[in-house]
Parts: sequence; structure tokens; C-alpha cells
Amino acid sequence: MHLICGAKTNIVTHVVITDSNKADSPQFPELVRETAKFFEVREVSADKAYSSRENLQTVWDLGGIPYIPFKSGATERSRGSQAWRKMFLWFQLHLERFMERYHQRSNAEATFSMLKRKFENNLMLRKEVGQINEALAKVLCYNICVLIQELHENGLKIEFPESAHKIFDLHIKSIKISEKI
Repeated sequence: MHLICGAKTNIVTHVVITDSNKADSPQFPELVRETAKFFEVREVSADKAYSSRENLQTVWDLGGIPYIPFKSGATERSRGSQAWRKMFLWFQLHLERFMERYHQRSNAEATFSMLKRKFENNLMLRKEVGQINEALAKVLCYNICVLIQELHENGLKIEFPESAHKIFDLHIKSIKISEKI
């Protein structure tokens, strides 16, 4: 499971599920682009495994600042990536300030930890489709827990569009009908 989450609430904003042989870095652009469809991407922190010109440029193109440390041996040669050169120089000249922002990355580790603690680390189902659905259900339940926490701690107000109420009402009616049968 590859995911991206918010730095303040740790809500999971997008998930990509692959087989265990897929590397993390190629999943990064999709995670960031899909998150940007619903959230303003100001900063993205990720570890060195995600350090690539494409990944930095993806965040940059969406108006965000990529705080991804550079691997040893990396140079400022941009090879067409404006973000790579600018962030490389920022990393070299202002390492301490860079690292302060970068450490928001620990929120992703905290999110995985919470997911594992609340919903166990192992998947119970054996078939691939079942495992994918089980993993996605765990993330959905986790996000519901985050929303409930935010409702109580920060006064978050959730407003559903009128169409959502109609769908909910139809679902309740179908439950009542099936109970009578």
C-alpha cells in the first residue's frame, strides 16, 4: 500500500495498492496528482527513496514545494526539471531550514503506525481482489476515525450535499424493506 496523507490531521488523501515487488517512487506522481484534485498541495515531504526529477517536478507543477532530500552523489544538473535545480540549491544552502520542513514526513510513518495498530498489520483474505478491498476498507475506516476525531477536537463541520441525503434515505428505505421480507 502506497499512500499520501495530510500533515495536520494525517487523513489519507490517496492510496495506490500494488503487488509487493513495485517500488515506491513510481507511485508518487499519481499520489500527489490525485491529492491535488481535492486538496491544495502547498508542501510535500518524502524520504530519499522518492528523490527524482519527475517527483520533484510533479509537486512543483502543482504549486507545491517538494521537501525530498537528495541522495548522495546527486548534482544540481536539472535535465529539464526546474524544481530539481531550485530545490537542490535550497537543500545545499539552507539545509537546516530544509530539514525542519522535511520532518513533516514523519506524519506518514505515524499514519501507517495508526493504521496497523487500529486495524492490524496483516490482511485476512487470501485472494488478491479480497486483499485489495480489505486494505482499502481499512483506509476508509481509518479516515472515518480521523473525521470523527476532527469533529470533536477541532470543531470540524461536515456538510453533505442534498444528493447525499437522498442516497442515504434510499439506503435506509431499502434496509427497512429487506427487514420486512
